[in-house]
Amino acid sequence: MENSPRDVVDLKLIKNINPNLFIHGITNGIYISPFFAIRFKEALLHYYALFDMFEATIPREDKQRMMFKREIYGNDIMNVIACKGLERFERPDTYKKWQIRNVRTGLKQLPSDQERLKKVKNLSKLMGYHKDFRVEEDGHWMLQGWKGRIIVALSFWIPA
Repeated sequence: MENSPRDVVDLKLIKNINPNLFIHGITNGIYISPFFAIRFKEALLHYYALFDMFEATIPREDKQRMMFKREIYGNDIMNVIACKGLERFERPDTYKKWQIRNVRTGLKQLPSDQERLKKVKNLSKLMGYHKDFRVEEDGHWMLQGWKGRIIVALSFWIPA
């Protein structure tokens, strides 16, 4: 994996701050390719999952839904599709690539709290979350997704 500007800006700063705990939450995406066709396809799959989740869980007339789709996702989609190079600020990557960056920077991942993960899974069922919403774990990352596509990931780290 090539050196990423993220290593310099985000992770080294976090390591130098020397926090007691670094909670790393990421948007899990692979639409960072410099090639438009690949970036477009991956962005389409990612945002399709998000819009499908909205469609299944929030009424179409909901004002907050419309605002969120327009103001948040609309801007992100425009940036991912229309911009390249330094103009593009939306650059998500996979949790597995962040794992490598974190370790390379000198952060140590903490093991997942299996009891809490179990509570989160049970709570999502008790609260009546949609059946296609998933909470899973992989490599000490808590993954949240929709219909098999990982949307966000969360993990806990300390300086090594």
